[in-house]
Amino acid sequence: MKFDFALILTVLSAVTGVIWLVDRLFFAKSRNLMVKEGEDMIEPVIVDYARSLFPVLFFVLVLRSFIAEPFRIPSGSMMPTLLQGDFILVNKFSYGLRLPVLNTKVVPLGEPKRGDVIVFRYPGRSETDPEKGVDYIKRVIGLPGDTISVNDDQVTINGQAVAYAPEGVFVGTGASMEMTGSPINKELLPGREHVILDQPGSPFPPGEWTVEPGHYFVMGDNRDHSADSRDWGLVPEANLVGRAMVIWLNCDSPGSLCGDGFDYTRIGDTIR
Repeated sequence: MKFDFALILTVLSAVTGVIWLVDRLFFAKSRNLMVKEGEDMIEPVIVDYARSLFPVLFFVLVLRSFIAEPFRIPSGSMMPTLLQGDFILVNKFSYGLRLPVLNTKVVPLGEPKRGDVIVFRYPGRSETDPEKGVDYIKRVIGLPGDTISVNDDQVTINGQAVAYAPEGVFVGTGASMEMTGSPINKELLPGREHVILDQPGSPFPPGEWTVEPGHYFVMGDNRDHSADSRDWGLVPEANLVGRAMVIWLNCDSPGSLCGDGFDYTRIGDTIR
């Protein structure tokens, strides 16, 4: 079962807010009056908790819904740009303000650009896909109206082949060590040059896609180890969560403490 922190935070904010408001409107004045008359009145514990927690919960809800949300990279599909164990901040207003839980856009502010690294809710292969709705992170390759073809990791956009330049060999540590020795290439994507891992051959068959209005074609930077639009299709605009901004922590450790898995050199790296 998917843990929906936004839903839990919204419900808790609503419950504590209602308890606090009801007490302020109907009970607090009479209680204060009785205290002035000398009676020993104690604020109910549930009201005390609601009054203390509501401002904190509401602040966190607004912060992560409309400004920035933390996200942990769970896999190596975006290597070498992002490593497993990176903790990133996602800009929540780049593509418009959306209501929490419903994800309905209420204020349009912008659209994804080619090359943006985005977080989105996985659309799933079907309505019964158990992963449907899980947060994924990939790079935008195709915009609405584009024709994208991919053949052995060679990307072509609207008939123009994207150029590549060798950038050396990847050397990994921890969970990323299995990719050590993979060729690093710079992908000269129009508007956003970036690096990818591209091993010889491809597990994906050649394909061509026309990006529908309101959809995006996305790929992982670890081209041979990424389940993306080549596999399950396009990302609807309604599924967008935000644009990946910066790495604020790296902890490549399965436990609660980073230990030897902590890599301070990645802290503060912007995501391009």
